[in-house]
Amino acid sequence: MYVGDYIGRRALYSGDDLALVDLGDNGRKYTFNQLNDRANRVGHWLGKIGLEKGDRAGILAMDGIHHYDLFYACGKTGCVSTPYNWRLHPKEVLYQVQVSKPKVFIHSDEGELSEIVSFIKTKAPHVTFIQSDELEEELATSSSAPITCESLTETDTLCLLFTGGTTGLPKAAQISHRQVVWNIFNTEFADVKGTDSFLNVFPMFHTGGLFVFATPIQIMGGTIYQTKGVDPDQLLTVIQDEKLSLFAAVPSVYQMMTQSPSWAEADLSSLRYCISGGAPMPVPLMKKYQQEKNVVFRQGFGLTEFGPADFILSAEDSERKAGSIGKPNFFVDAKVVDSETNETKSPDEIGELCLRGPMATTGYFENPEATAALFDDENYLHTGDMAKVDDEGYFYIVDRLKDMFLSGGENVFPAEIEKVLYENSDVEMCAVVGIPNEKWGEVGCAFIVKNIEANPTEKEIIDYLKNNLAKYKVPQEVRFIEEMPLSGPGKILKTELRKMVVS
Repeated sequence: MYVGDYIGRRALYSGDDLALVDLGDNGRKYTFNQLNDRANRVGHWLGKIGLEKGDRAGILAMDGIHHYDLFYACGKTGCVSTPYNWRLHPKEVLYQVQVSKPKVFIHSDEGELSEIVSFIKTKAPHVTFIQSDELEEELATSSSAPITCESLTETDTLCLLFTGGTTGLPKAAQISHRQVVWNIFNTEFADVKGTDSFLNVFPMFHTGGLFVFATPIQIMGGTIYQTKGVDPDQLLTVIQDEKLSLFAAVPSVYQMMTQSPSWAEADLSSLRYCISGGAPMPVPLMKKYQQEKNVVFRQGFGLTEFGPADFILSAEDSERKAGSIGKPNFFVDAKVVDSETNETKSPDEIGELCLRGPMATTGYFENPEATAALFDDENYLHTGDMAKVDDEGYFYIVDRLKDMFLSGGENVFPAEIEKVLYENSDVEMCAVVGIPNEKWGEVGCAFIVKNIEANPTEKEIIDYLKNNLAKYKVPQEVRFIEEMPLSGPGKILKTELRKMVVS
């Protein structure tokens, strides 16, 4: 059986090669044979406690070996790996548990995780809970014999990943084996190789952690260096000492790395390129890496429900087409449409980005209404991202449909304002949100983290924006804050910024 047994197949060809370095566990190393052995043992253990094909196996743990164990074991057995976001409130995690209905809940008890687990235990009495150290003891006596699920097909679900829920309650996107495999094809066509070594800082409960590079590179035979969190000093040191070839992060992480005491002496010459995802890489920050470290950038774009290897901007175009996500990857159909009429937009007109291809989700778990709303009659998936495409075929994400706000009847896209703010040398990090206004309906509020040596005033920032933007786009309020609220992968949490405005 080949469907789903990703790590078993790779072990056939590269068994003694280095597959994973768990930096959160003192740099413990695993070959492909060792990962395959562990996946077989976890698979047999899942069967021992009563899980069958289609049953969900939940995990709430810091990034590390147990996420890979469960993911590959589920591939072998037909069970469904379901990682939960440990950054959430316990009640929010409980909601995810109630939606996904796991039979087993694997967890670590570090820091705030113990509080979440204790709360979930009181609300989910029929779930089997097992701490990660206890799981290690189980694996020591579990069989390492090959395990398989002969009835598994390409459209069966391998894992559930929860969406952000910023436009409502989070939904569990079904990631099928077909989606995983076609994403690997697109990743390879985007110049990722089986010989690459990749530093993974994205959390494993997001598509970035699992599918941007980590499992595609492992399945192709490369090596993953897995962090437990985002530590700029550690990132610079590991890239230098291990001579890694690829690194990916959101722009805020790249910014934090330049502020590290290790930045000046760090040698990043081993990197073939870096990928920026989640938001456009500010040109001044990109130039800093190019000029000081000779690092070239590629911009990527994808989403949980599709891909996520959907678009790529080549390093050669990174400056000429700054702000673009590039062109669709090999097996992706993309277009920009009017979100109300579904008519295709002309070049440089803003509309909703729609995608079609074999790497689309099969839907939202036990949510047929949301699944039906996701696709149109031509089977295009509506992303909710506002975009445009230029006359050369390069796509640009203008903003999220949910982040756009109306001011005096005009559409305002915060990302456009943020791009201008990042060109101001006084600004280290920024984010713009819409806030209620009696006269205009909504106006912008800019949150800014100042550069260390800068001390701009609110008036100076607003005057600067007035010189670069239409009047209706200029925020009417500027708030200076010490640090931005960030998600696990380093994205700015605009929901938290909006709470600051309300409070």
